[in-house]
Amino acid sequence: MPWQQLTVSVNEETAALVEDQLCDSGAVSVTLMDGEDQPVFQVDPGSTPIWQKTQVQGLFEHDADMDEVLRALRQHFPALADADIALEEVQDAEWERVCMQDFKPMRFGKRVWICPSWESPPEPDAVNILLDPGLAFGTGTHPTTALCLEWLDEQDLQDTLVIDYGCGSGILAIAAAKLGARRVIGVDNDPQAILASESNRELNGVSPEVMTVHLPGESHPQADVLVANILAGPLEELTPILSALVKPGGKLILSGVLSQQTQSLLRSYEDAFVMTAPVLRDEWVRVGGVRR
Repeated sequence: MPWQQLTVSVNEETAALVEDQLCDSGAVSVTLMDGEDQPVFQVDPGSTPIWQKTQVQGLFEHDADMDEVLRALRQHFPALADADIALEEVQDAEWERVCMQDFKPMRFGKRVWICPSWESPPEPDAVNILLDPGLAFGTGTHPTTALCLEWLDEQDLQDTLVIDYGCGSGILAIAAAKLGARRVIGVDNDPQAILASESNRELNGVSPEVMTVHLPGESHPQADVLVANILAGPLEELTPILSALVKPGGKLILSGVLSQQTQSLLRSYEDAFVMTAPVLRDEWVRVGGVRR
């Protein structure tokens, strides 16, 4: 059955308002996308990135009254030009085909594979993490996620406590659990991320006794390993919190950092950690340290 997809191109000040308007008009889902291939430099963990030029994309049922949707949109946003609005019909099969074509098994390091839930893992005896892109906030394709997965793959995590701070889809937490961590804690301030992580945990057969996910603020023992794949701004703001969550001699891994932000981030953590050399991929960096 076809869907109706409405795409509205707006600036960052208007994006959230248009998102609300499409939801009020009956959109079954609304997605915000970068309109100009512009990286987002600062965003709070778990919050929605907003670009200077943003495409707000609403998906409506096939029988939705799009004339009424457009009328209400223009009434609330009279400055929108015709070129800012695009309406098209999409098929279920098209969404499924694009999804399945774009998401293929990926290897990270020597042991870890990320596989779509509908495919058999290429190496059944490897550390295979199954993900459903419909539930995932991250699937391993971004360089920062890849950098963190490759680091985890290199570690001996047996009998360790690992924290994945800003866990999103739970991909790093699940990897740590499957690599032998005794206990893994995912933390995110977005309730949707909590749901995604829990769904992916169940999909991968990870016991809730091994992996738990919660909002910030709950108390737990200090970690042997803390991984935070967020962005540089929040990582700097979280310096005292993340530092306190790592036990002496424990390891810290930070990513979501652009190369030009590296030195500032290193300065934020060097009092509490012996920092190691950054690892660069494309324009993104992974930094690490050992708790003093």
